[in-house]
Amino acid sequence: MYGKRRMLLVSLALLVAGSVVCGLSDSLTPMLIGRALQGLSSGAVSLGISIMRDELPSERLPGTTALMSASLGIGGALGLPAAALIADHFDWHVLFWTSAVLGVLSVVLVVTIVPESEVRTGGRFDLVGAAGLSAGLVCLLLTVSKGADWGWSSTSTIGLFAAAAIVLLLWGRFELRVSAPLVDLRTTVRRQVLFTNLASVAIGFSMFALSLVMPQLLQLPEQTGYGMGRDLLTVGLAMAPMGLVMMATAPLSARITKARGPKVTLMTGALVVAAGYGTGIVLMSEIWQLVVVGCIVGAGMGLAYGAMPALIMGAVPVSETAAANSLNTLMRSLGTSFSSAVVGVVLAQMTTGFAGHALPSENGFRTVLAIGAGAAALCCALAAFLPRQQPGTVPTHAPAKPSEPAKTTS
Repeated sequence: MYGKRRMLLVSLALLVAGSVVCGLSDSLTPMLIGRALQGLSSGAVSLGISIMRDELPSERLPGTTALMSASLGIGGALGLPAAALIADHFDWHVLFWTSAVLGVLSVVLVVTIVPESEVRTGGRFDLVGAAGLSAGLVCLLLTVSKGADWGWSSTSTIGLFAAAAIVLLLWGRFELRVSAPLVDLRTTVRRQVLFTNLASVAIGFSMFALSLVMPQLLQLPEQTGYGMGRDLLTVGLAMAPMGLVMMATAPLSARITKARGPKVTLMTGALVVAAGYGTGIVLMSEIWQLVVVGCIVGAGMGLAYGAMPALIMGAVPVSETAAANSLNTLMRSLGTSFSSAVVGVVLAQMTTGFAGHALPSENGFRTVLAIGAGAAALCCALAAFLPRQQPGTVPTHAPAKPSEPAKTTS
């Protein structure tokens, strides 16, 4: 409605504002406000993919969108060692001032380099739809994240889950009736979009499981027999190769997509992730073994994440690219939230005693790795239901605007 470049700048400005608030905070309330502002910037990746679709030639689109999509994992993996280094040598506030500086740099680069797309939809913002989706997701994610603490059969857990179901059903009914919905559910239920989003939940679950296991294995005391007793910086450095491999395999994802189609790329990536988790079940006693496992999983993630924008863009009109990719990103986030809850339950139930404390057991970690492999296999199975696309690139040009009818030849 207002321009993708303009909204990208708004997203980055919110990132800077949130980082500054956190950098100035010394208590919980301003920290939460700052983190919420930072969270509002998460649409930058989807907006970036949408701008690329409008501006880049078709031969460059698969590789660039694959790298942009994979950046969701790359940034986190590379951010861990950087954050650990800063936290070990400086005041923790420096973490947020660094984020603010990087945000300002991004704003300058966008203003200098990125053109404004001419693709506009018009209409009005669906405020009711936004509020309804937010309310439903808050109830759902609170249920998932706090259910283990409250008890899965407690009144709070059951009540919030029921509230989430009711709110989301009412939201869906409203979105089907409004003329300019926040999410076009008719597009979302198309086979290609639906199964891509379902597969995204599974692959998001799988990715986050390793991010929860590796730090604990690396930091638990060596006296446990399976912990490695390492500091936070070592943990970050051990996980960094995963992000680097994701970055390196994003162009490979584009090549496979161009040669065989994005469905094959997504299924291949999911199988590689499953193989990585299977390797982790056997190799988890040395740092180098965990690094190898992380690299295998990172390679699969780079392939899978790179294929998702191509699948989405191949099924939606240009005017819906940003919204459709944003929903796909949200599905991955839901997967990570579910992963956090499930892994927390498993590790809380499978414990061993150490110095008067209950710590996650070695079998508990192996169980989590097996669940991660299963989630990746589920992603592959869901991707099998996607319609086969012809190899090549997705369309890059916008359809004619309603006010400018398409020209015909006689």
